[in-house]
Amino acid sequence: MKTYGVATKLAIGLTAVVLAGCHHYVKQEDYDAAIAELRANDAALRNDLNGLKSELDSRFAAYDAKISQLQGRVRVDLGAHFDYDKAALREQDKPALDEFAAVIREHHPNVLVTVEGFTDAAGSAGYNKKLGLKRAEAVRDYLVQTGGLDAGKVRAVSYGKDKNRQVEPGAYGAQGEANRRVALVIDHAPADAAATSAGAAG
Repeated sequence: MKTYGVATKLAIGLTAVVLAGCHHYVKQEDYDAAIAELRANDAALRNDLNGLKSELDSRFAAYDAKISQLQGRVRVDLGAHFDYDKAALREQDKPALDEFAAVIREHHPNVLVTVEGFTDAAGSAGYNKKLGLKRAEAVRDYLVQTGGLDAGKVRAVSYGKDKNRQVEPGAYGAQGEANRRVALVIDHAPADAAATSAGAAG
């Protein structure tokens, strides 16, 4: 499936407005200027995300973390953080979260961070949805209270034991440790707009 950048999507939307009716006439030079500005903003966003990923790559080299860049966002998959059926952060995992908070706080304070919580395959879907949210909230609270991140720009969601997101499909107990984790997703979306959708997941 073909994906489009922010500028391209907005250009398509603007074109649709222009073509939707004759009474919405836009001068060619205004259209060209708007497209040029959108493309410049899109390029700046890509550069900022590239820089963020590079910095996280260097800061997280010592930790069990996988960092990937998606369309308009950066994702940090951390190692297992939780004991079986528990939502308390382990002490050995806090230094990685401290590093993450420092990068965001010092260099990218305006981004939106979504903490995604996951569980292993044991138990019911409803129970695991709640457990995954407790894990995500534990990490969110740590990033805000200890890491100094803006509470309005860090949200928590749960995917529980969603089969499509399990690292070790169907595994639980000792074998399912990799499934009991959080992922940190960094977006450049405005925090107030994203926060309205936070309640939909979790």
